[in-house]
Amino acid sequence: MLEQLLQFDRHLFHIINYGMTNPFFDWIMPWLRTPKFWIPLYVFIVGFCLWKYGKKGIIIIVLIACSAGLADFTSASIFKPLVHRLRPCRDPITSLTDVERVGCGTGFSFPSTHATDHFAMAIFMILIFSLRWKWVWFWGILWAGSISFAQVYVGVHYPVDIFCGALYGFFVGWLFYILFKKIQPKFPDWVPVI
Repeated sequence: MLEQLLQFDRHLFHIINYGMTNPFFDWIMPWLRTPKFWIPLYVFIVGFCLWKYGKKGIIIIVLIACSAGLADFTSASIFKPLVHRLRPCRDPITSLTDVERVGCGTGFSFPSTHATDHFAMAIFMILIFSLRWKWVWFWGILWAGSISFAQVYVGVHYPVDIFCGALYGFFVGWLFYILFKKIQPKFPDWVPVI
C-alpha cells in the first residue's frame, strides 16, 4: 500500500513538474514561492490590522507570526528529520525526469514547510476575517495553495509533501485561532464591518 502511494505520488509529481510545463508557469512559479514576492501582502496585512483593530490588531499580527513560527519549526526541525524523505531532485528515481526550475534546496522533503507555514497563517486569518468577509476563504486558500503548488512545479516537493504540510498547517492555524478566542473572549463582537 505504501509503495503504491509513493508510485502515485511520483506519477502526480511528474504530471505537474513535467507535464504542465509552459512559459507562464516557468516565469511565475519561482516567484510565488519566494518570500520577498509577498512582502507587499504582509505589509498590507499588518497595516490593515493596526488600522482596523488598533491594539487588538497587534495580537492578531503576533499570532499570525507565531502560527508561522510554530509551523515552520515543527515541520523543519521535527517532522522532516523524523521522516527523512528525499526531495524529488535528490531521489534516485524522480531526479531522472525532474525539471529543476530552482535550486534543489537543503534538507528533506516531507512535509513541505512552505505549505505548512502558509496554510497555518491562511487558516488563522480565514477563521478570524471570514466572520465578516466570507470571500476571505477563497483568497486565503488561493494564496496558500498557489505557493504550495509552486513547490511541486519547480521540482522541490512531492504532492503528498504539500498535502500533508497543508493539513498540518490547517491544524496549527486552527489551534492559534482557539488561542486567540481565549485571549479575546469578546471576539468577534469587536470586529468592525467594512
